[in-house]
Amino acid sequence: MTSASPAPRGGIELHSIDYVPRGERHGKAWHQAPFWFTGEFVITTAVTGFVGPLSGLSFGWSALSVVLGVLFGTFFMAFHANQGPTMGLPQMIQSRAQFGSRGVILPLLLVMGMYIGLTVFGVILATEAIQTVLPGGPWLWYPVVIVAAAGVAIVGYDLLHLLLRWLTFLVVPIFGIITIIAVVTLEPSGGSSFSVTGFLAQFGVAAGYQIGYAVYVSDYSRYLPAKTPARQVIGWTYLGAVLGSIWLMVLGSLIASSLPNPDAVGSLRQVGDSWFGGFGTFAVVATIVPSCIAIMGVNSYGAMLSALSIVEGFRKIRPTRGWRVLGIALCAGASVAIATVMPADFVGSFSGFITLLLYALVPWTAVNLVDYYVVRRGHYAIAEILAQDGIYGRWGWRGLGAYLLGMAAMVPFMVTPFYVGPVAEALGGADIAFAVGLLVGGLAYFLMARGHDLTLEQAAIARSEALLEPGELVSDGAAPAS
Repeated sequence: MTSASPAPRGGIELHSIDYVPRGERHGKAWHQAPFWFTGEFVITTAVTGFVGPLSGLSFGWSALSVVLGVLFGTFFMAFHANQGPTMGLPQMIQSRAQFGSRGVILPLLLVMGMYIGLTVFGVILATEAIQTVLPGGPWLWYPVVIVAAAGVAIVGYDLLHLLLRWLTFLVVPIFGIITIIAVVTLEPSGGSSFSVTGFLAQFGVAAGYQIGYAVYVSDYSRYLPAKTPARQVIGWTYLGAVLGSIWLMVLGSLIASSLPNPDAVGSLRQVGDSWFGGFGTFAVVATIVPSCIAIMGVNSYGAMLSALSIVEGFRKIRPTRGWRVLGIALCAGASVAIATVMPADFVGSFSGFITLLLYALVPWTAVNLVDYYVVRRGHYAIAEILAQDGIYGRWGWRGLGAYLLGMAAMVPFMVTPFYVGPVAEALGGADIAFAVGLLVGGLAYFLMARGHDLTLEQAAIARSEALLEPGELVSDGAAPAS
């Protein structure tokens, strides 16, 4: 699945779900920090901070739960970053090693739902921002916004990195001013109001939002040189993601604690206009529109990778540019169609979506990280992962079993708009399902994998190395996990 010639730097990307040869690797570990800072510095991140105040929590307690939730969730997200340079593969196709070439379709379908769902929210928010200065309804701006995002995704990896890196210089000064205005002018209500339910709700949504990014991470680190130190790629990813998300989520909590009926675009305009008329509108348009387009490009790119991984589980394909364009176009069309039927209660829909996302992805991240760092310690036969009937099989019973056990264990602890588990009811509505899913999913996979003889993979790892990197000395596997 390697390409016949090196991918052109700065041109349209050639690779998709295939292996990135070491001779085509480029970039530096610190590039992960601005990518993830700006990647999370979008208005949907601020909306995530609304949950605590809307649950009756004071600003102080909301801010604390945001910080703790982000620090916790980003820990799991950032540790996936090292898988990119080590394996040279997108994030989700790596899961074939745990779930099998067809078994991985279960988490892939859930991940595609996440990518498309977040793209839908981005389309709506970008359109709402554009409509503050230009006429035209969703029928006009939804297609315009999604076509721009799809164009970025089609060019691919290098443009996404470049765009998000340079957007930092736009969004930081403007949001810095907005933040100063908010701190000076807004007066949070609620005093020291605290509830365990509200605290855990905000903590869980913040953690889930961060864990949701775990499925993206090595998509954007897989071009880094294979010998990039693990501490650097993990550390820079963690730093960028934590700083961007905490800043905006805390700002969102401050706005939701101070303004009646907060909404993503209108509240930011109100805060900005309190300095002088028109600044709020400028801030909204100048930051939300390009940021939403960039992150929708990231989501469209990820949706394409997931879609091609699903197809590849049944039919061997050559990952050409044509397949990439088709996958991105189909996901973009689905996003526009869904956006047109979204309910008016955007904040309620978004918080419910993030909660369900947490439930779906927590057992996956536990299984994937335990396999990479504890069981196989970063050593995989990459060519066998890319094969439909390789040594990892079509159905990975250990990964699927641990994933389903993790999901089942969370059910009594879940708190959703349509279902509250019996244990959660006994706890007064407190949501600790994420902790249960991480523990049960990870422990179950560890116990199931104890009987697996890893020495059987050594010959396959050597063959894979010789096949994918024929000009290099064959080693006993990939670079260590740490």
